[in-house]
Amino acid sequence: MNDQDPTQATEVRPGKWLDENCKDGDCTEQQTRMERIYEYADGALSREDIGEVEAHLHACPECANDYDLECIIRTVVRRSCAERAPETLKVTILERISQIRIEAGHQQDDAAR
Repeated sequence: MNDQDPTQATEVRPGKWLDENCKDGDCTEQQTRMERIYEYADGALSREDIGEVEAHLHACPECANDYDLECIIRTVVRRSCAERAPETLKVTILERISQIRIEAGHQQDDAAR
């Protein structure tokens, strides 16, 4: 479930985060829950906190779904950012920039007259 370093295995156990934020599998603190999921996905938690979040994700289908959705979103964004624009687009943009500069130069010449 986690992209954390596999050499840093953590004990999956319920913790205070699960106890405080999820009663009988019903998470009511969405803001807190999502912040914790983001921190977990970012790898920004301590080993103890990772264990707590993993236990929570195993026990709470709602949070597990939110985490899965966050992983999908991050994958799509990563793929989108990796795509390169076609070379023809680069050429078109550079040609248009040159054209605008030429036109701006002519306008300055006309204004100086």
